[in-house]
Amino acid sequence: MNRRTVVRIPRFLYRVYARRLWKSLVRTQVRPQHVAMIIDGNRRWAKQVGLTDAAAGHRAGAAKMIEFLQWCDRAHIGTVTLYLLSRDNLTSRSSNELTQLMTIIGHLAEQIAESGRFQVQHVGSTEGLAPELAETLERVVTATSGATGPHVNLAIGYGGRNEIVDAMRSIVRSHADSGGSIQELADIVTPEMIGEHLYTGGQPDPDLMIRTSGEQRLSDFMLWQTAHAEFYFVEALGPDLREVDFLRALRDFGKRERRYGS
Repeated sequence: MNRRTVVRIPRFLYRVYARRLWKSLVRTQVRPQHVAMIIDGNRRWAKQVGLTDAAAGHRAGAAKMIEFLQWCDRAHIGTVTLYLLSRDNLTSRSSNELTQLMTIIGHLAEQIAESGRFQVQHVGSTEGLAPELAETLERVVTATSGATGPHVNLAIGYGGRNEIVDAMRSIVRSHADSGGSIQELADIVTPEMIGEHLYTGGQPDPDLMIRTSGEQRLSDFMLWQTAHAEFYFVEALGPDLREVDFLRALRDFGKRERRYGS
């Protein structure tokens, strides 16, 4: 697991460097099919720039996620998962911040849909979400079902442990409905069966997980799916994530030897 430090360079050199990174990416055939992103550090960013309202940081982070999806689209990444609101957030954040954050997330979902490029899926639970946000997510998922661009998972009200529990409940109920016994189920359950019943069932598991803000932990994010993922940690706070940070992550991924336990 590598930690990367943001280095400030003049803007014109930044553009030249970004072009070089894009060109190098074109030359390599090794790139992730599925990128998972933990956008972290929005509140710290707001404090650093002298803002007292955490919502300003969340808005800046949401705007950055629009850019991030554009970068992923350009890099031909087929599936992207954005971790926007955890189940733990629902119990640890103030009600005022949560209300603002849910409104911001709803607007972000609508912006993603308006592009016409992305097929959106909500991964997580609607339990604890504001009814307005739940309705927005349902509307956006329906409206984007025919999009042909990257598949975008919005992890909202999401918890990795809860996802596994929900998958097992789904398996048990399905087996019981078909008349099977618990003993029979115990004999046939497999990792593949559990994977099919996760929120992301049918999708490739993430090859690359990126987290901003320098923190090096999963925070209950895609615990099952990231079993073989490569991790890349960026020092930049969420709103400060740059295109070159993303491209460096892809370059680093292309250089790694993925062993899968061998």
